[in-house]
This record gives sequence, structure tokens and C-alpha cells, in this order.
Amino acid sequence: MTDLTPIIVGVGEASERIDAPDYKALSPVELAAAAARAALDDALSVAAIAPHLDLVAGIPQFEISGEHAVAPFGRADNFPRAVANRIGADPARAILEPVGGQGPQHLVNEFAQAIAKGETGMALFFGSEAISTVRHLMSQGEKRDWSETVGGQMEFRGYGLEGLVTMELAGHGARTPIQLYALFENARRAKTGLSREAYALEMGKLFAPFTEVAHTNPHAMSQEVFDAEGLATVTPKNRIVADPFPRRMVARDQANQGAAVLMTSVAKARELGIPESRWVYLHGGADVAERTPIERQDLAAYPAAALASRAALERAGLTAADIDIFDLYSCFPIAVTNVRDDLGIAANDPRPLTVTGGLPFFGGAGNNYSMHAIASMIRALRAKPGAYGFVGANGGFLSKYSVGVYSTKAAPWKPFESKGLQADINAWPKPAMADKPAGGQVVTYTIDYGRETPHGVLVCNTAAGERFVAMADGDIVQQMISAEPLGATVAVSQDERGRNVVTALTPRA
Repeated sequence: MTDLTPIIVGVGEASERIDAPDYKALSPVELAAAAARAALDDALSVAAIAPHLDLVAGIPQFEISGEHAVAPFGRADNFPRAVANRIGADPARAILEPVGGQGPQHLVNEFAQAIAKGETGMALFFGSEAISTVRHLMSQGEKRDWSETVGGQMEFRGYGLEGLVTMELAGHGARTPIQLYALFENARRAKTGLSREAYALEMGKLFAPFTEVAHTNPHAMSQEVFDAEGLATVTPKNRIVADPFPRRMVARDQANQGAAVLMTSVAKARELGIPESRWVYLHGGADVAERTPIERQDLAAYPAAALASRAALERAGLTAADIDIFDLYSCFPIAVTNVRDDLGIAANDPRPLTVTGGLPFFGGAGNNYSMHAIASMIRALRAKPGAYGFVGANGGFLSKYSVGVYSTKAAPWKPFESKGLQADINAWPKPAMADKPAGGQVVTYTIDYGRETPHGVLVCNTAAGERFVAMADGDIVQQMISAEPLGATVAVSQDERGRNVVTALTPRA
């Protein structure tokens, strides 16, 4: 172990609920600053650490995650430095990370390497969301002014939205995460051969233990415990939002949460007197990007995440069997089951798959959820010295995956890079796309119930094995609701915009 071995030495979280007696309606900057103070105090103290920060990096909120995104109450022009100002720090470098839930783990991976090379001495990462407060105040007719002119240096890394979804899907009505993940989920259901009811119960069995973890987490937005049936059964309070997802199966975006992670080197930690009881080591990591959804051979799989997970474990000299604690990104069930299954973890494995309670219950704190996962993981590993933890952070539409393997156990630093993994992914073959198809067989589908009338999106294969996307409304959607769409034969025609429209659907016998 060299003096430049990178370590995490502090983590912090902040949260508030609109029904709490001490609710203050904090802005995103204020929530992130509260988490940052907690992280510095976790290591030593704000006063002792803040002057030594030479880098801060922020995760963007949803309301600043696109060129045309609107922050209803205004925004800071330099989010990372707005937070740094509040903790008395003036770092030489500030970064605003691209959009995506992989961002927090990617920052840890990137700057662990920078610290090991002596390029960065002490780095603080943070992010936050105040979506619940924004919606609450707007519903009450109240306004706030959160605009702030900070100025100063900031490295804006772009939005990172390129290539997440193509017009084949967006043009037929699949644009949002819930619609895309529903397509992935039903593709997995097709593989399992389960009925809608049986598969819903399987998803419920996956997430029921997550609710128990959230129940004990003081920062969780929902602490209500549900059994599998309570999650799977559609009721007025658990309405179906997009087949196959009831409301309780999807990420909870109404959250007011902030989290922060502090990294440095062994030498710097010793210089500042940070106790070794706070140190946690990164044993392995990986960062990859998947193909756009329509370019993937198997819509039920996430092979890029599997590749990254295996690479990170190999770098750590471990297998999945050696991991004691997991946090697998859980915006939707398939984000968990894909990685779980690829790691060979049985559905009845007693090891926890979340340390927070997961995005549907703890809260889907925008792009920053995995900062909370890392913070909770660090605390869990400190409480269990020598154990190994695995954080899998997902972004986009099963699009970007970053992995970190952690332990309090000291280990020599092993540099890693993911260029070779990415080259492999980029070389994977793409499915052939059909031009003006006349019909085919349904590979996967979803029915979006978020409109005035349900809308169907289907991915199909022609008899020649070429892929196409189609849309359905009216009577065809009602057929999809009443009968099994998977494996059905469809006839399609093209409308005036060139979109494939289902004109007939025949369920599989």
C-alpha cells in the first residue's frame, strides 16, 4: 500500500419530508451542502477538511439535466461552487458531471485513479434533488427564488444524453424510462414463460425485502413495509402505470435528498489525522456504456453491465460469492434481476441487494441515487470490518453502468481502465431492422396507462428475423389488455409519418 493509495474517508446524507415538523423546504444547493458538511464531519470536521479540497464535482439535478430543462424556482449558475461556498471551500477545480445514475460511482472510479497518480489530493462529490419540495410548493401556489450567480471555473461535461434512445422507439411512443424499462421487463417475462400475474408476483418478491431496508433508513422517503402481494396487486393506490409495472414497482422521484462522498490518499489522510476507522478502499471498478436499446440483440439482457461487474470483481480478485453486501441499482425490477442473474446470485440468496431500500422506496434521488448507495455501503462496511461490498450504478435505459467493489480491508492499489471492455461492447453485432414491414411476431411490448387512453408500443420480428417497432391504440390496445401480447402475430401498415401501426393482432395459440 503506497502513500497515494486512494481511500474514501467521509460520507454524508441529508433529507427532509414535506410532512415533517422540521421541514424547511431546502433548495437542491442547500440539501447538497448539508450532505457535504456531514461528509466532512464524518471524516474529521468541516473546518479541518474544507481548506484542503482541491476538487469538487456535482451531479446534476433532473431540472438541469437537459438543454431545455426548466428549473421552476431558478438555479445556481455553478452548482458545484455554490455548494463549495457554503462549506467554506475554494477548490481549484469544479466539475458538473453528465446526466445518468452511474455518475456517482463513475466519479469515484475516475478520481481514485487521479488520486493514485498524484493528480488530485482531496475530492468531494455530491448531488441532490428537491423534486418533492418543488411539486409541493407549486401545488400550494408558493414560489421560491433559488437562482444564484456564483461564477468561477466549472468544467461542464455535457448532458450525456446522446444515443440513449433512437427515433425507432421514440417515434412510436417509447421515450421515457418507464416505457423503455417496461419493454425490457416484458422481454424478460417472455423468456421466463410466466403469466402476467405470476411475473408480477416475482417482481414483488424481489422488492419486498427492499421495503424492509427502507423501513429502517432515516433518509428513506417511504418507510412502509409491503409483502410481495402488496407490491404486485393492482389497486387504486397501486395503479398500473405501464404494463407490467404497478406504481410501487418504479423509482420514486418525489424525493428531497442529498448525499456526498469524500476521497483522498492514504498520505493526505494521515497528514490531516483522519482515523483509519474511517478509511474504506476501492478494490475494483469498471465503467461501460451499452448500445442504444434498439441496437441490442436481446432486449431482456444487459450484457454491458455483466461485463463491467465481472471485470470489477476480477480486478478485486473476488467472485460474486465473496461479496457480503450489494447495492444493485433498482429503478425498476429488471435493473436488479439482470445483474443479479448475471452474477449467479439465486433469487433466494439471503445477502441484501440494497443498502438503502432502493429507488422505489428509499427514493429515486435523480441522477444522485448511487451517491446514497455508496454512503450507506461505506457505513455498512465500517460496521463489518473486512467484508466486501458491491455497488452497481445504472444510468439511462440500461445504458451506462459503473461498478465499485469496496472494503475496509487494505489492499495495494491496482489501476484499471475500461477501454477494452468498451471496445468489446462496440463490436457486438446489431440486429437487422425491417424497412416497411407488413407484420411479424411480438418480442416485447408495453401498454402506457399514463395518457387519457392507453397506448401500446411493440417490438416485433419479421419472419426473416428483422426487427421493427410498432404502435397500437384503440381496439388493438384493448386486445393487448385482455389477451397475452407476447408471441402474438401482428399485421402493420405505415401511417403518413412512416410509423408502423398495428392493424391486427392474433394471440399465440
